[in-house]
Amino acid sequence: MAEIRIFDGESIESALRRFKRQVQQEGIIKEVKKHAYYLKPGEKKRLKSALAQKLKRKKVRRQPVETDPKAKLRKEY
Repeated sequence: MAEIRIFDGESIESALRRFKRQVQQEGIIKEVKKHAYYLKPGEKKRLKSALAQKLKRKKVRRQPVETDPKAKLRKEY
């Protein structure tokens, strides 16, 4: 349960910003969306698999490309 306290002299806008950040960090919105409608077990499994594949592709894409191993041994003059 997200809860914030408004300090003396704090504007409503800044308190609202802090509240939104806390709600996002706790994953409350994600949980609400997840339970907004029913997913069949097979659909859940497919979504989970698709997410895992997406994260794997992202991880591979972020890794630096290895060059020729012998190139590291050569000195540049």
